Amino acid sequence: MAVEVTTTWLGDMRFESTNPSGHNLFIDAGEENGGKSEGYRPKALMLSGLAGCSGLDVAALIKKMKLEVDDFKIETTANLTDEHPKIYDKVALNFHFYGSALNEKKLQRAVDLSIEKYCGVMEMFRQFSELEIETHFHVK
Repeated sequence: MAVEVTTTWLGDMRFESTNPSGHNLFIDAGEENGGKSEGYRPKALMLSGLAGCSGLDVAALIKKMKLEVDDFKIETTANLTDEHPKIYDKVALNFHFYGSALNEKKLQRAVDLSIEKYCGVMEMFRQFSELEIETHFHVK
């Protein structure tokens, strides 16, 4: 299956990028790199893609397993190498689940299924980065 994205230069360091969903996003450099900070940074957008991919998997599994979760978030922290081309060599994902009736075993299973089987972005990151994944449960 081919996926097409078109990224168009808008002048200076700003770009607009299409998405197969029909939504567009803007990419820009920070002021320290000649931009105006009017869009996403490309490398940080990769981290959002990673968390979003796994988050969608987990959300679907929460629904399928009929689990009670008030909220969840994924905090992603990455180490950027100093040498060019600068890449993320280490990435930590911390899954946080909130609720009064959390089924920790099934929620952990949902996270495990995402990171081991379903999330293609996770598999891509494995090709160039060391991943550290933790799950945290916050019972109200």
